[in-house]
Parts: sequence; C-alpha cells; structure tokens
Amino acid sequence: MTQLPEDVQATFCATLVDQWVRMGLRHAIIAPGSRSTPMALALAAHVDLDVQVMHDERSAAFTALGVGLATGVPAVVLCTSGTAATHFHAAVVEADLSGVPMLVLTADRPLELHGIGAPQTIDQIDLYGAVVRCFADPGVPELADAPVWREFAADWWMSAVDGDAGPVHVNLPFREPLVGSPSALPPAVDWPAVEPDGWFMMRPDISTLAAMLDHPRGVIVAGAGVDDVGAVEALAVALNWPVLADPRSGCRHLPQAVCAFDPLLRHAPFAVDHVPTAVLHLGEPPASKVLSQWLATSGATHVQVHRQQRILDPSGMITERVYGRPSTVCTELLGLVKGATGTPWLARWQHAERCAQQAISDVVSAEPALSEPGVARVLSAAGGQLVVSSSMPVRDLEWFGRGEVRTGVHSNRGANGIDGVIATGIGVALGSGQRTVVHLGDVAFCHDQSSLTALAGRRLPFTIVVSDNDGGGIFSFLPQAQLLTADRFEQLFGTPHGTDVVALAAAHGLGARSVTTGAELSSALADPAIQVIRVPSARAANVGAHDRLYAAVADALG
Repeated sequence: MTQLPEDVQATFCATLVDQWVRMGLRHAIIAPGSRSTPMALALAAHVDLDVQVMHDERSAAFTALGVGLATGVPAVVLCTSGTAATHFHAAVVEADLSGVPMLVLTADRPLELHGIGAPQTIDQIDLYGAVVRCFADPGVPELADAPVWREFAADWWMSAVDGDAGPVHVNLPFREPLVGSPSALPPAVDWPAVEPDGWFMMRPDISTLAAMLDHPRGVIVAGAGVDDVGAVEALAVALNWPVLADPRSGCRHLPQAVCAFDPLLRHAPFAVDHVPTAVLHLGEPPASKVLSQWLATSGATHVQVHRQQRILDPSGMITERVYGRPSTVCTELLGLVKGATGTPWLARWQHAERCAQQAISDVVSAEPALSEPGVARVLSAAGGQLVVSSSMPVRDLEWFGRGEVRTGVHSNRGANGIDGVIATGIGVALGSGQRTVVHLGDVAFCHDQSSLTALAGRRLPFTIVVSDNDGGGIFSFLPQAQLLTADRFEQLFGTPHGTDVVALAAAHGLGARSVTTGAELSSALADPAIQVIRVPSARAANVGAHDRLYAAVADALG
C-alpha cells in the first residue's frame, strides 16, 4: 500500500529509535528546531526514553556527553539543520578524545534545497571530519529501503560502542511536510551484544610484559579508564607497589593509594629518594605536570594500558603501549610478578601519604576563609558524582582531595576545554541518577550559562559550586603572571568580568548563595533549595594558598 512521504519519514525515524532502545538507548537530548521534527517526534513518543530538551545546541551536546561519561552507553543528541549542527562540534571532539560513545543526529534539507540559498542550509557532509567513528547520510527515507533500516541503526550503534568507543554522526535529510504518522515497523532483528574486549600488545607476550614490570621499585599510575578497581588492588598487593591515584580512576580509597602525589613530588628529597625503575600506567594520565616530569626523567620502564586506540604520551616516556581493558592486563599479571614483596617500598609511600594528608587538613582547617583547594577537599568527600572543570578545579581535586573516598569523578580531559561543564554535569546526573555536584570557576560558569536555562524545571539532584575569583585564576600560576605588567596581564589573562554569579543564578529561578567557610559549604550542599553555591576567592591569594600547602607537606616530610 502506498504511504505518504511524511508517513515514511515518521516510520523510518520510529524504526531507528526502536532499534536503538532495543540495543540499550535510554536518554535522548533534543535541541528544538523545525527540520528535525520527524526524529524529535519519534524520540518523544518512545515510552522507554528519558527525553530532555536543551535550548542551546552546545549545552545539548555536552549533556549527551555527560550521559555517556556516567553510563558508558550512548545518548542521542538531535538538532535541526544549518549552523545548529556546528554548535555540537566541541562536545563531539571531546567525545572522540575521551572515548565517550554518542549518537549525533543532525537534521538536514534534502539535496534539491542545497546550493540555492535555502534558509538554514549548510554543507553538513562529514561536518565533524575524522573525529567521529563513522559518518552516515542515508538520504531522504524511501519505503523501498525499509528492510535495511534496522540494520542501519544497529551498525551506527555498534560503531559508537564496539571497541574504540566514540561519537557517530548521522545526517538525516527530511522533506516537508515534516509531521507524519508511523506505520507498522519492520520486524525486529537480534543483534549480538558487545562482548568485553580483550587486549593486545604491540610486541611482547604476557610473560615478557611481566619481566618488564617485575621490579622492586615500581609505581602504578591509575587514571580515568580503570574498569575494575578490584583488579588494580589485587595487582598492587601482588607487586607491593603504591597506586598514584587520579580522582577519576576510582582508586583513591585503596589501601595502596597515594593521593597527594603532586605535593609529595614537589619536595625534592622525597622525589629523588623514590624514583621508580618500572611504571604501569592504567588509563589516562593525571593532570599533574610535576608527576609527568618526574616520571619522564626517571629512566624507568613505562608500560601504558588504555582502551582508546590512540597515543596518549605527551611527554614521550612510554616504553610499551597496550590497547585494551586495564583489568585484563592486571589479572593476567597476577602470579607472574613479585615486585617489591618483602621490602618497605610501599610502606614508605603510605607513610608519606599519611603525613601529606594530615598536613593538608591542618592548613585547610586553620584558614579563616575557605580557599580554592579547601573547596576541592570538601567536595572530594561529597559522595555521589562530582564533575570538575579542566582548569584549577581538576588540579585542586587531584592534588588536595581527600584519600579513602569513593566519590565518582568526571572531567572533560580529552581536549581539556572549559566549555560545557555545567551541561556535562547535567548529563552525568541524568545518566547516573545520583546526586551530582559540578565544581568550576567563574569564567567556566559564564561560558556555559546557557545550560542554566530551564534547569530549575528539571528537578535534578544537582548543585553547582563556583570558585569565583573574577577571572582566569589558572593563569596566575603561569610565567605570564611574572613576565608581563599587571595591566597587560589583567587585560589578556586575568580577564575580570564582574558577573554577579548569585544574581545570574537567581535570574534563572535557581536558589543561590555565597559561602566563605567549609561548614557553610557543607550546609549549603545539604540544602535541596540551593542549586548554585558561590565561594569567593582572590587570584593572588589563591597562589599563596597553594604555596602554603606545598610548604606544609614538605615540612611534614622533613
């Protein structure tokens, strides 16, 4: 029976959505627009989907990224045609570099409307270039292609999740009229589940790898991408090595965890006395430049294990790369290595960690006003999920956050941008279903203020903490701060903006307040009526706060 073209489009979209839901899709993020109507209606109609409408495309894309970060399962993000699709690009790049699965759907005008000045029409073919795992443009839906619609959907899903996970771009041209009624969908097809990938090495087998790592002076560096904390702990026990644990690794509660590794390694005698001869990197590298430089100059054998099939070695120190699940490598090494067993190597690291943590606590508790590292220390023990900006918040959390905590931590460290931090946190809250706190600076807050739109109506267990030093605080730690005149530095790097964070939040209907002490911050975090918490700071004072913490750790070690 002949179907109206608009009904064919509706059936096509309903088929894709049904297939994706069968394969695990649970979240769809829609940026409003006209040309995307057929797909928007199909997503909104499916009872098994949580559908969120974000008024800004960049916010929508980073929200989808946050869902993928929290769950490892793609979210769909949809926009209309034209420049709307270009606003997805930053989040797509981050998804690529961080290995986060995402289904990026861009509506388009049909071919006959291109090149003639039709509104909201740009060239969207391969819009995101090589950063996507695959690009597809199936054309305006035709009923004759119905038997392969589910196969298309399954192929695109698998490209996003199988092996080297990442974003997939599907460009969807639609003709007017855009509102149709779906007919019976093509029969469902079974598609094989994604099997846990194993691992492969560029050269040595497991026994050779074990020989490379079987040293009495070694360290495990655990970063984002650790897939089984228990496997890391078992290997650390077998090796009797410390675990230098990035907050994103989930390993900071382990008995072998050393969380204050950055301030410890800033103390030269400790750094010299504890140079390793073997290093096992699991996942992505931490943010600490001090750690990276110490490892690069150690002369140690460096084995790196991560799932992304790309090089993660900015310091050029990796001896051997293994692409695959860190847990697989850890498990297979058990029984083949003895490491520092029977030596005081690990105990020395653990003693230093206890000294450093006590010193940090003493300094933070003695401060009359809460410093930016103090904010990070409070939030590190908040529980639930914590999303931190890739500027000072991620560093303060890594260097000064508490050990022995199980807070889930996320940060967009693939491209290290500060855009979309609030939206990423919204996605993490949606995907995890847990209380989520976002910690960012005032510039990042202003950068993503569009994500505050309609946030109050989402009724998420969600709080934004803003360290407000009225400008780019991280630049005060760079050589520019000493090499330039004060006026030129403020113009180009300090960049004060004068935004009233509390008033801006209130304008969006969000409860907001300023706090100045740790007790006030903890109280505000516990208040469901407060969604934005401002902690005032000063950039020069913040540099001094860091220096006092480093000095306190050095004194404790001395």
